[in-house]
Amino acid sequence: MKRIITATVQNRSGVLNRITGLMQKRQFNIDSISVGKTEVEQISRMTFVVEVEDMQKLEQLTKQLHKQIDVLKVADITENAIVARELALVKVVCPPASRNELQSIIAPFRASAVDISKDSMIVQVTGDTDKIEAFLELVRPYGIKELSRTGVTAFLRGHQPQAADGNTYSLITN
Repeated sequence: MKRIITATVQNRSGVLNRITGLMQKRQFNIDSISVGKTEVEQISRMTFVVEVEDMQKLEQLTKQLHKQIDVLKVADITENAIVARELALVKVVCPPASRNELQSIIAPFRASAVDISKDSMIVQVTGDTDKIEAFLELVRPYGIKELSRTGVTAFLRGHQPQAADGNTYSLITN
């Protein structure tokens, strides 16, 4: 099952390497990873989409992440009300004769053409993973020259209760 895990960490060299190394040693597959600075300069937020076999493995992962020195906070936010987004840049084969047709596909996705050349168009699309996949399926017949995706990044919506230790946990039952 896919889970969205967020980790607030010290913004130091090697933190990402140690965390992904920990996941590799325990054979967790990372489907997506997004890392960036937060509103506090010395702090970064990591968002992982990981495949876990069961809730016991999920609990093992969160506990192992908590043990890392540079990790300040870990949360499995999958079951919470969240805002999750991904960005994709897609270079699509687009001769001048196809531009209007491609623009009509882009519009409903609230995507935008960020570059147009004589034989291609670079489109920026943001949304949840399903939206990105649906967009890719529609433009695939035109020919995708290049594709780059950021990975999922996510926040909890509004104010949601936190545990006494300051973390937000989804309910884990045996």
